[in-house]
Amino acid sequence: MIINEQQMEILNQVLCSILQNKTISNYHPEYDNKILDNPKLLSLFISSKKVEGCSEKSLKYYTSTIGHLFNEIKKNVVEISTNDLRFYLANYQELKNSSKVTIDNIRRIFSSFFSWLEDENYIVKSPVRRIHKVKSGRQVKEILSDEQIETLRDNCTEIRDLALIELLSSTGMRVGELVRLNITDIDFHERECIVLGKGNCQRIVYFDARTKIHLKKYLESRADSNNALFVSLAKPHTRLTIGAIETRLKKLGIKCNIEKVHPHKFRRTLATLAIDKGMPIEQVQKLLGHMKIDTTLHYAMVNQGNVKIAHRKFIG
Repeated sequence: MIINEQQMEILNQVLCSILQNKTISNYHPEYDNKILDNPKLLSLFISSKKVEGCSEKSLKYYTSTIGHLFNEIKKNVVEISTNDLRFYLANYQELKNSSKVTIDNIRRIFSSFFSWLEDENYIVKSPVRRIHKVKSGRQVKEILSDEQIETLRDNCTEIRDLALIELLSSTGMRVGELVRLNITDIDFHERECIVLGKGNCQRIVYFDARTKIHLKKYLESRADSNNALFVSLAKPHTRLTIGAIETRLKKLGIKCNIEKVHPHKFRRTLATLAIDKGMPIEQVQKLLGHMKIDTTLHYAMVNQGNVKIAHRKFIG
């Protein structure tokens, strides 16, 4: 309905009468009760992500990333603007010489946090909405060749390390999944085990006959009573951590003169090999435990060997 000038004048008089001697200001009852305190909101957000099933590693990354933002921008979250975040990201990239991938990861964390604030009605609109994904060139990531894996095997001085390499190579499981495995999780008859992946989702992974042999030899060599599948070599033989495995593989890689040997490289190698040999992408997705097939598709572009062979076959 459109009102005319006379009606507008009457409306103006009524409003002036009602609002006379009144003070108009933004009212936030939560803010008055100090519920909108930044550390409190961060704590509530982390609690919500924990309920959603985020890993402890992810929760620590969320906490440190958002906490650093609060330390740099001395404002309450309701006052943080899009430009504040843009300046922060630009300065962070310049000071830390960070890659575009790192900056986009930070942007995604901010997006998750401020979207949660919006959903919970702490803010009206997320300031990250107008900050678009940071474009970065797709890099060809390295995988381990058959010769390199064989070299790593030959240079293992401990049966535990050999069993560890075999399990990573044949299953493609994440290192976080590996460290949570117990001896009772292994089904040697079916050559499979159940792992707990991201989001507390369970899935079955499979290993080959070679892995079965080395795993059995390793377990037979142990004299401890720890239920963990992989334990430290020294007493009291505690469960191996992610850091311990990463350090061990890194040292082994240096010894073999192989660059960047880490657990995820075995996972990437298995995925690439499966795709190159014609395994349907949906099955590779299931094997790796990816929620989205787009994540699995990244592995299809790792190895260019199949492209080279196809080019020679069909084009010359």
